[in-house]
Amino acid sequence: MKKRFDELKGQGLEWNPPTLQSANQPRVTMDGRTTIMLSANNYLNLTNHPRVVQAMIDATEKYGAGSGSVRAIAGTMDIHLEAESKVAEFKQVEASLIYSAGYTANVGLIPTLVQGKQDVIISDELNHGSIIDGVRLTKAQRAVYSHNDMNALEAVLNDYSDSDRKLIITDGVFSMDGDIAPLDEISSLAEEHGAMVYVDDCHGEGVLGKGGAGIVDHFKLQGKVDFEVGSFSKALGVQGGIVAGSEEVRTHALNHSRSWLLSGSQPPGVAAAQKAAVEVLMNEPEHHAKLWENTNYFKKELESLGFDTGVSETPIIPVMCGDSSVAKGLSNEMMNYGVMAGAIVFPMVAKDKARVRTQMSAGLTRQDLDEVLRIFESAGNKVGLI
Repeated sequence: MKKRFDELKGQGLEWNPPTLQSANQPRVTMDGRTTIMLSANNYLNLTNHPRVVQAMIDATEKYGAGSGSVRAIAGTMDIHLEAESKVAEFKQVEASLIYSAGYTANVGLIPTLVQGKQDVIISDELNHGSIIDGVRLTKAQRAVYSHNDMNALEAVLNDYSDSDRKLIITDGVFSMDGDIAPLDEISSLAEEHGAMVYVDDCHGEGVLGKGGAGIVDHFKLQGKVDFEVGSFSKALGVQGGIVAGSEEVRTHALNHSRSWLLSGSQPPGVAAAQKAAVEVLMNEPEHHAKLWENTNYFKKELESLGFDTGVSETPIIPVMCGDSSVAKGLSNEMMNYGVMAGAIVFPMVAKDKARVRTQMSAGLTRQDLDEVLRIFESAGNKVGLI
């Protein structure tokens, strides 16, 4: 382990996460200093919403700190079922099942959907690592298509036309570039070729669609996407993974998904906060509207300063740097001025695709954004990026 770590450190690839001494909100205390947070998934600023926090407190006082069991045996509480019912209502689907995390949803569900070499999983080349791990747990054939390339996807479908089961898997919003999968085209190709569609919408949950209902709603594909995976730990500000779809999907996942069957159930306080977060999103649309107002303003102003924001279409807005040293230099300069905007470098992205990734929040004020833009301009000039 030491040898492997020393190798990482020698390449400058080790993780040294900063320490928060406050709630994760637009302005935080990080490593002892006030910092504007641009590296959180807290898109709607719900981590501290009074209704969400109070729901967690009330449920903890009523039910205790934990459930005492896995859900399959004696750990399913009424508050778990209420949260799942609220998610299904929000998603306009028949049912949902809540996992301990988005990661465990992918590694637990994907292996149950195929059986062997007679089946094939067809995956976008930039899919999240949790999808890759889930695919590795299967015995199915595997095929990868070029990122968001529908001609490439169609070619793969033609190549595997004789497979018993064809499962197309894609992220909804790609976490490094902030672009959106063409789910409408994917769905059409799947229908034409008799394939199932699985979308991981963790970064689209609360972001895309009417009021934040997600990518399926964004493309108005309700009933045409077999498996919709989401997350509570990003825009919804809590913690946990979501699988939404038909009643049959929920029943299948509940009976076959080992990461659900063998994991202790969510603490009741978390389940209550999950339900409350969805209710806030449904009843207070101003959070979603403010997120997009901030996104559109910040992206436009960054580009006007001469920064390249890549192919972003969402609140994930990268500042493309190319070389890893430039990205790290820019990120360090931003931190010196009190802005947390992390450098994303190889091997997380290709060697010539390093960037500083920013993520918008509904909690950021226009004053916050203008301050960040001034700092970006100064830091960008200092590292020679603009």
